[in-house]
Amino acid sequence: MPTFLDTVVEHTERTLAQRKRDLPEQDLRDRLGAVPRGRPFSEALISEGISLIAEMKRASPSRGDIRPGARVTDIVRAYEEAGARAVSVLTESRWFGGSLDDLAEARAAIGLPIIRKDFIVDPYQLVEARVAGADAALLIVAALGRERLEEMMQAAGALGLDTLVEVHDEEEVDIAVEAGAEIIGINNRDLHSLEVDLRTTFRLLADIPAGTVVVAESGITGRGDVRELEDAGVDAILVGEALMRVEDPRLAVEELLS
Repeated sequence: MPTFLDTVVEHTERTLAQRKRDLPEQDLRDRLGAVPRGRPFSEALISEGISLIAEMKRASPSRGDIRPGARVTDIVRAYEEAGARAVSVLTESRWFGGSLDDLAEARAAIGLPIIRKDFIVDPYQLVEARVAGADAALLIVAALGRERLEEMMQAAGALGLDTLVEVHDEEEVDIAVEAGAEIIGINNRDLHSLEVDLRTTFRLLADIPAGTVVVAESGITGRGDVRELEDAGVDAILVGEALMRVEDPRLAVEELLS
């Protein structure tokens, strides 16, 4: 029986084929000349203290609607004012309610570096990300495998995009390290079952070489979680739902980082 990851990758590939027909890759690449210079995503994650990548998303497959009417500009400006170091914009539409237009709006609204978070399986999506104003892109080892991960990292580098390489178990950590990932995100959510276990980060930390930027993702709900992760040596956290569900995202960021 297909897992959630199988389903979303299949859907992504099908909709991507249509986008390529509507706008061939060379036509999309022709727009790169007008794209502003990138912002330093990786540098933003190694500032003093633990860094927050605050996420803009309207829904999730495990929780359904989170904030369906959210206005991108309002949310990302609140994040920036409250002390986030970078912003993640979910651009997947079917399960997360996002779009590339959201990313472009965020780019125009704030000065922070922005990462495109999506199920990226093709270099075309990296070009889309750069044209929309992304400074980095999420690459999920479970969706790509060893060979495709290396190809996508090279394609991202050629576009001036940093990559956050996401892992969930020891084998995926090995793949990311061997591919030369400089930023590794440990997802506490299993993308096959959608179950969350914050202990995943603590278990996998020892397998990641010193000097690698480590980002903890999913399941982070309060200041206690942040303190434990910081004490363990995590460089950054990526938080979405805990910030999007509350009435005042600015206050939520301040409380998380206080």
